[in-house]
Amino acid sequence: MSFESILNQKECNVLMITDKYNLRYFTGFRGGEGMAWVFPFGRYLLVDSRYTEAAKEDVKAASSGFQVIEFNNAEPKAKILAGLFLQMDGNTNIAFEDKSLTVSEFKEISNEISEAFKLYYSEYEKKLRSTLMQWIPLGDSLLIERRIKKPEEIELLRQAEAIGDKAFSDVLKILKPGMTELEVAAELEYSMKKNGAAGLSFDTIAASGINSSMPHAIPGKKKLESGDFLTMDFGCIYEGYCSDMTRTVVIGKASDEQKKIYNIVLKAQMEAVQVIRAGMKCIEVDKIARDIIKEAGYGEYFGHGLGHSVGLYIHESPALNTRDETVLQVGMIETIEPGIYIPGFGGVRIEDMGAVTENGYDNFAASPKELIEVG
Repeated sequence: MSFESILNQKECNVLMITDKYNLRYFTGFRGGEGMAWVFPFGRYLLVDSRYTEAAKEDVKAASSGFQVIEFNNAEPKAKILAGLFLQMDGNTNIAFEDKSLTVSEFKEISNEISEAFKLYYSEYEKKLRSTLMQWIPLGDSLLIERRIKKPEEIELLRQAEAIGDKAFSDVLKILKPGMTELEVAAELEYSMKKNGAAGLSFDTIAASGINSSMPHAIPGKKKLESGDFLTMDFGCIYEGYCSDMTRTVVIGKASDEQKKIYNIVLKAQMEAVQVIRAGMKCIEVDKIARDIIKEAGYGEYFGHGLGHSVGLYIHESPALNTRDETVLQVGMIETIEPGIYIPGFGGVRIEDMGAVTENGYDNFAASPKELIEVG
């Protein structure tokens, strides 16, 4: 879908892009601070003087067709916007990203437009334009454009996940009783950055013992003890694209109950990996893994969705859950991460990330998934 078709669908003639991930995707600009405008007569990326040179290089490399315009003290943003809007004839309906803009951000931007009218339009034009301008929510229109990844995006996502594989391999060599959860998280992060990551795609999770019953536990000073589950959920950013992986190990020797729970989660995860393919609905894939856990008697302990899409942002759409009816298509990236979390006992989650294909799932994760007893 092109900008023109999105605008036609929303009955708009101007498109404003402010979300940093959409700025990267549609313009090529990696700086994150700025705004892009699509008018009937051209495409413009407005950035301040800190980013002008980098923005021009990014836009040129991406061949996105945007013209970079710098705003500064001499040429304020309001004046530039006024000059662009002055070229519009008739109604001006602006499509904006209501899903990512906060109320305060929207007010600030709309006030900038109003300020442009006050400063640079005659009284007659100001009155006329103010009655003809409308703001129209975009909803998911731009996000949907990003769902199916191009081959070059898939390759970057694959490389990002490979960095996670290396981090897991590295941390297995040093895990031992007495380490704190914070130390485990730090070692994972150090390995990812040492192996080429530009940053983290989310805050690293390292949860041990009873803390592992919390799916998004925050690493703390708790020390690893023999008999602990240790759930590690980690990811990095490589060339702008995210990775996501979870592995659960046992410190020392696993109990029979730990083995039982782990193997239920493993069965659910591997079954979902084996059946997912283009043409299935998200909700159908979720149900396959969820039913395995439910039939084993642990359904109440699996509360989150089976997975989510990943790209420039760690949680994109569609999602594998009990509500999403989206039909999966070739090139969509999905995580598959079932879990069982029992308060007072601990929890297990196993997660891979890969691309949906015509006949299956191109799994980017290579780390072993059988139960590992450390130390």
